[in-house]
Amino acid sequence: MEPADTLRFALHDRIHDAEVGPAHVPLALLGEFQKDVSEFLRGSRKEIDPAEVPVAIGQGSLVIAASGLLAAASLWADVAQLQNPSALGLIDPKRAAVVERWQAAARRNPHRSYRVVGKDGTPVVRVSAESDFRNQIEAIWVAVEKYVEGMVVDWGGASKANVHVRVQGGKVLIIATSQQLLADEERNRLYRPALLRVSAEENLKTGDLRNLNLLSFEADRPGWDEAAFNELVQKGTQDWGDAPDNWLEELRSGNG
Repeated sequence: MEPADTLRFALHDRIHDAEVGPAHVPLALLGEFQKDVSEFLRGSRKEIDPAEVPVAIGQGSLVIAASGLLAAASLWADVAQLQNPSALGLIDPKRAAVVERWQAAARRNPHRSYRVVGKDGTPVVRVSAESDFRNQIEAIWVAVEKYVEGMVVDWGGASKANVHVRVQGGKVLIIATSQQLLADEERNRLYRPALLRVSAEENLKTGDLRNLNLLSFEADRPGWDEAAFNELVQKGTQDWGDAPDNWLEELRSGNG
């Protein structure tokens, strides 16, 4: 018997008139399903590291059983929400994206379906050609200007110039730019840390960025100068030393 903190992810399909299972599954489909399960478990908050989750491959359909999930509160909350297909927009956006992909795949292929089975063995999520999981809360993208800090790992381009920047966490952002901006850059930025000012579109739900464009390379951020900070504190203390203790309350009340 499986532990109570286990979720089973099942994929049902027929390929070449044979049921998909551990002994009969295209490598690409196996990789795709494994990636979807990992993304669903991790979510946007990354409260679970899929590399640390014990899994087992079940018999019958293609089944991945993930255990050790008891402490993943948001995961279980999202799974409960998915009992209502119209609540897709209320769950973690990364998990919602996985379910949306499953729904699209099931509608393209009438033999394809997905299930997520909960603690007591009861399917809590069923995705098939007949289900209707839709994100009714559309992602909102807004135009922003931001600073991006990371390591420049590549730049240039024969026709379309861009800069590749590896940011904290290992993700590489591809930032469009102009050949002229790179040509005018006096410093060799390659394989060096850099601070870049970019324009982009930011997802208000996930914080993801898209359509990044380089505006400029910025000067390095100044280091922390504790002596200068202490000097400012001392000056402020002297300047405000004669202020009464209750001056702020009187100012707010309008009596000051």
